[in-house]
Amino acid sequence: MKKRNEMPVVDEKRTKREVEKAIAEYRDYLITLPVFFMPKVTPSYSLVPPSNTNTFHSSTEDAAVERIEFEKNRNDCLTKMHDAVNGLKDIEKYIMVKKYLLHDQLGYDVEIWTELGLAKTKYYAVKGEAMLRLAFALKIEVYKKRGVSHERRTTHSR
Repeated sequence: MKKRNEMPVVDEKRTKREVEKAIAEYRDYLITLPVFFMPKVTPSYSLVPPSNTNTFHSSTEDAAVERIEFEKNRNDCLTKMHDAVNGLKDIEKYIMVKKYLLHDQLGYDVEIWTELGLAKTKYYAVKGEAMLRLAFALKIEVYKKRGVSHERRTTHSR
């Protein structure tokens, strides 16, 4: 067992950046349109060397496979973020949802702390704690160890 002074310390600034990246990915998945994965309707001609594998891939099949992979990645990302946010305290959840996770708009800090009746300093303290809790729930926290930061990041779906 490690002594208290040997335990890794969370690099809060870099950890918050990782949470912001995860939130950006979440928002990207919320607004992504499936237009990019539609099969081509117009014919395209290309020279394809003969193959002895007896496999054939049309653009429709490729688009379908890509679409399935995209939907799986999107669902994984959305589910992971929803589970993480649902594990936050109620006030933290309110802040994170209003500030970052609504699909149609981003919230403003001043409006949120006014709605909650919090002082500015208290609001930012709660928001900071929410970001750290979210990082731990998503397993994307970044640690400092002997002057060097170490990331513990599970691959997000992209």
